[in-house]
Amino acid sequence: MALKATIFKASVQISDMDRHYYQPHELTIARHPSENDARMMVRVVAFALNASEHLSFTKGISSDEEPDLWDIDLSGTIQHWIELGNPDEKRIRKACGRAKHVTVYCYSNRSAEQWWVQSQAELQRFKNLSVVLIPEAFVEPLAALAERNMELQVTIQDGEIWVADGNQNLHLVPEHWKTA
Repeated sequence: MALKATIFKASVQISDMDRHYYQPHELTIARHPSENDARMMVRVVAFALNASEHLSFTKGISSDEEPDLWDIDLSGTIQHWIELGNPDEKRIRKACGRAKHVTVYCYSNRSAEQWWVQSQAELQRFKNLSVVLIPEAFVEPLAALAERNMELQVTIQDGEIWVADGNQNLHLVPEHWKTA
């Protein structure tokens, strides 16, 4: 019998001063059995960094056809395709062909740096691609915030991110390896 996804609920208050976006979001997050808390929480941070009216979680890790998150407008056009980890060039090429903007969030320093060194030359040709590293030093404490019911405050200012849950306040400065 296949294992089922674990459902997490998150109330996320986003204050993005860089984009002038200030909204609360009630998120339902299905964590795939093969996904750990760290990856799931990086998805939440990716959501906060790109929050919009139409941004949503997808089947993600359990689908070859969908990213981890995407923003699809009312006409069905994919405005933003968001991947986590170190996707292969073929998947990124497909995403860049289907979406107006693609962002890859890497979050495991050693494997991400190795992936970037190997992929950087091929990925430079995609004008609508951004690649961002979420430093590993931030990912472990972020994973510790994971609970079945979460209340998070995310503040974004000058490219820096603060994630708080009432007990802890984490600070992150993502590294932008490639900007669209």
